Order: sequence, then structure tokens, then C-alpha cells
Amino acid sequence: MMHNISILGSTGSIGRQTADVCRRLGLRVTALAAHRDIMLLEQQAREFRPRLAAVYDPAAAKELRIALADTDIRVAEGASGLEEAACIEDTDAVVTAVSGSVGLKPTLAAIDLRRRIALANKETLVCAGSLVMARAREKNCEILPVDSEHSAIFQCLEGRPGSQLRRIWLTASGGPFRGMSLAETAKVTPQMAVRHPNWSMGAKISVDSATMMNKGLEFIEAMHLFGVTADKIRVLIHPESVIHSCVELRDGAVIAQLGVPSMTLPIQYALTWPERRETDCDELNLAQLGKLTFEDPCLEDLPCLSLALDCARRGGTAPCVLSAANEAAVSLFLNGKLSFHGIAERVARALELVPFDPEPSLETILACDEAARIATVAEG
Repeated sequence: MMHNISILGSTGSIGRQTADVCRRLGLRVTALAAHRDIMLLEQQAREFRPRLAAVYDPAAAKELRIALADTDIRVAEGASGLEEAACIEDTDAVVTAVSGSVGLKPTLAAIDLRRRIALANKETLVCAGSLVMARAREKNCEILPVDSEHSAIFQCLEGRPGSQLRRIWLTASGGPFRGMSLAETAKVTPQMAVRHPNWSMGAKISVDSATMMNKGLEFIEAMHLFGVTADKIRVLIHPESVIHSCVELRDGAVIAQLGVPSMTLPIQYALTWPERRETDCDELNLAQLGKLTFEDPCLEDLPCLSLALDCARRGGTAPCVLSAANEAAVSLFLNGKLSFHGIAERVARALELVPFDPEPSLETILACDEAARIATVAEG
């Protein structure tokens, strides 16, 4: 089990739940990092007493330095601050729960130090999965998934060689608009989109769940985590969110991981693996649940998922452009500057405008990320 933890994105939903796990298991927190929520970050810093608190926003970092002046906690800022938090000494595991491509460089830095990566930042593998996984293999570094679906796949595959795998079934709740046609979702508002039926999440990931872009990003992430091609993964709508994903083996056996909708188990397991510890999750009562239902997604009504699956098959810089453009488009939507359907339209436009590179370097990936954001927010 890991004992000294650095939490990148500590004030977000996954970060707060990671702090809960550390609190309950008595794990030491060596570093905390956040974007700009210094009120909560100060509270966390005073409770866990890490050596370092990093803030991505420089102005917010200045405020935190003043707030923590009576402590011995050092405050770092910007992208370099996130890397410092990932690389701080005496750390066993780094929980990467920041949102967006800003998580890429800190993750690579932690891999170089052979820290266990508890990966909750989809964009790291979506944008640069081939580079990241190659670096992890080179450094003999463990990358354990925190997403409930990828954790489920990891648990189902434990101890089984990849040659035994026939297919991965990646489950999805379908979000708040499951079963609605494209015409019916035309007038969706941000307030409607963030109301997920099963999970309590941040605004951006809630919108991604509503468009099902989130499942497309998870599809790409699964390809890299488990070393499979796109034809080995199927998306399956499962509204109860009890089966978190399953694997089909070459003899036809299907092995699933079930549990109540809670992030506690995947977060904790990424930190305690290969051990299992008690959690505070509710017990799953199958008799009370009664039934589980499944259906195929309708790609005609889910243009974001359709775009993501296309990018998964194209590879190269396409997933990076998809992810960056989506992040920018969702921000516009949440701020009332873009319609719900406009998210897919802006992402599709960015994929047309940003030049494609089939085998990009890290520098090319970062440049494509920036170009995709610019193309997305540009008028016209």
C-alpha cells in the first residue's frame, strides 16, 4: 500500500474524495495542488500539513502564501508548481486529478521518478497515450486507473494475460438525456446538463457525461491503458451504473465488476493495490435493485461520442485536438456562449482546421492542444 500521497487537483471532486480516503486510512499527504480554489486548499493544507501547496493561478498563489504565512508550508505556482507537487520527495503515489492537458507534464515527471500514478486525468492518455505508456514501460512505473470504468476493467483483468482478452465492455449510464433524440436535446441548458442521474461530479465532466464525450474519452484512454485496438472495445449503455465495466475473455466468459455508484473504491484501490481495505461505501443489495438493463448507444443522437470514436481509430493528434476543443467548447457552453449542440459542432470544426500528425512528438501534441483551443473559441 502507498503511504505518502501527492494530490494534484485536490479541491475538485476526485481530489476531495481522495483526501477523504487519505484521512480514513491515515495516509500522509506530501503535496497538494489546485487551480485557484485557495479557500478549500488552505483548509486542506492546514489539516494535512503537506510540505508543498501548489496553485496553478499565480494571483491565487500569492493570496495563499499570505494565508499560510504562519505555517512552514511552501507555496508554488503555475505549471512548474504542479510538476514540483508531482515530484516532491518521499512520495509513493501521485493522484492526478487535475482537469485538462495541464496534467500531462506533471504525470510524465512523476513517471520519470517511478512514482505510482493513480490516474484520474483522462486527458493525459487521450492526448499523449502512446508517449505516456511508453515512458511508463521504460521506467517500470505503475499506472493505476481511478476512473470507475477503467478500475473495473483493471480488476477484471488482474492476473490474466492480454492474449486471453476478446473484448472490453465499457459501460455508460447514458447521462441525464438518455434515450432523447438529437432534436429533443437542442434546447438543453447548462443547468440541465450538470444534473447527472447517478454521480455527483464537477460541471465540466457532468456536461461531458451529458454529451457522452466523456465515454469517448474513456474509450481512447482504455485503448492505451490496456494496450488494445478500437475494435476490442464496445460502449454499452447501463443506466443503473452498477456494473462499472466488464471484460469478455476468448472462451466467451464475461467477468464484471459491480458496486454502488461511488468513487471511493476506485480511488482507494489505486492507492492500496494489491491490498483491499474496508471502505465507507454502501453495500450493494442486488435483490433490492431487482434488475439491470443494457442498450447500445445511438451514435446519430450522440455526435460527441461519434467524433470521439472516429478519433480513437485515427490516432495521432486527433484525440488531442478532440479533447482540447471539447474542453474549450464546454467552457463556452457553461458560460452561456454556445448551445448544447454547438459543442460537437465546434469540436468537429477544430478537427478540420488543426493539421493532423500521425506520430506526434510531445511538442507537437502541446502545440495541437493550443491550436485546437484557439480554433474552438474563434468566431465564424
